[in-house]
Amino acid sequence: MRVVIQRVSEASVRVDGEIVGSISKGLLVFLGITHDDDMEDVSWLVKKTIGLRIFNNTNDVMNLSLKDTQGELLVVSQFTLHALTKKGNRPSYFDAAKPETALPLYQSFVEECENALGRSVSTGVFGAMMDVQLSNDGPVTILMDSKNKE
Repeated sequence: MRVVIQRVSEASVRVDGEIVGSISKGLLVFLGITHDDDMEDVSWLVKKTIGLRIFNNTNDVMNLSLKDTQGELLVVSQFTLHALTKKGNRPSYFDAAKPETALPLYQSFVEECENALGRSVSTGVFGAMMDVQLSNDGPVTILMDSKNKE
């Protein structure tokens, strides 16, 4: 399971021209799921994402988490995070999980985030063509992979 986490001052997702999810200051999380991911991957990434200390404290040092700042969270599914680009110029998405595997894990990720934060989480629409708009704050962008727990 992979995430690209962006600290944002605002972000929104549109499907067919309609806003389906939006946040102000917080984190935009792009979530990619592969065929061998499971609930252990979900739990590890939720804990890391919610606890990631990338918000500034009063001394202007990145030392506060999303939970500390009461920031908002927007989660967007993105199978292209598992693109294979080793051969040629056309990415292969062989490692991306099929929807029947990915959707329940995506939903579990969102639910565990909501439980950890104690509030609702905004989302895109799983499997839809989405227009994501954001203002990256910093910019701060973090990559994490549950199969590479550094």
